[in-house]
Amino acid sequence: MSRRKSASQFEEAMEELEKLVEQMERGDISLEESLKSFERGIRLTRTCQQALQDAEQKVQILLEKNGQQTLEPFTDE
Repeated sequence: MSRRKSASQFEEAMEELEKLVEQMERGDISLEESLKSFERGIRLTRTCQQALQDAEQKVQILLEKNGQQTLEPFTDE
């Protein structure tokens, strides 16, 4: 899968997830519709999590030098 397609799918999934959350927060849908939206939201969340894991793996590969990890601890100063 190309990077653009993967990024596009991630963005589309996030947009749809945000719309579902807004719709459910308004409370103007039936319980059955809420459950369907929740199920869809779970699938979208898993899609996004997988895309993020894939991106993290690519970053780790790119940061590897001479077989050594060059990662440094993150400090939020």
